[in-house]
Amino acid sequence: MMDETIRFKLNDHDTELVIDPNQILLWVLRNHFGLTGTKFGCGIGFCGACTVLIDNEPVRSCMIPVSDIQGKSVVTIEGLEKDGKLHPVQQAFIDHDAIQCGFCTPGMIMTATGFLAKNPSPTHAEIVSGLEENLCRCGAHKRIIEAVEDAAATIRGGNGK
Repeated sequence: MMDETIRFKLNDHDTELVIDPNQILLWVLRNHFGLTGTKFGCGIGFCGACTVLIDNEPVRSCMIPVSDIQGKSVVTIEGLEKDGKLHPVQQAFIDHDAIQCGFCTPGMIMTATGFLAKNPSPTHAEIVSGLEENLCRCGAHKRIIEAVEDAAATIRGGNGK
């Protein structure tokens, strides 16, 4: 297949790329843009390590051809920080030590960010359900859930825990 011009917004910057439209978004982010925060986990959309936001929706980037992002907005873990200030979900993960090996962390943070954008006042059970398809092999789930609860409070204007 011939290369195509793909235009999209990447971390709030207008971006244009001439590329094989069948290239997988995960590899485009990592190899063409050097955005290595998006991790390759399973390669079949199961684990969530590669999650990015596409038009504010958490999406498994290992399953998306780059042609599917034409005209859309993509945000990676690197794009959450604004003006040197971490996103509340990123800060809460640090505050709650919700990172063990760190491999699942970008995907967890991106999933939680998309989830909280839709549901800024989730219950504990809703957070558990909202993150259940992102896998963590280290067992940091309790701290991850606490971090998301804290981030939700911060986003709503509270001080968190």
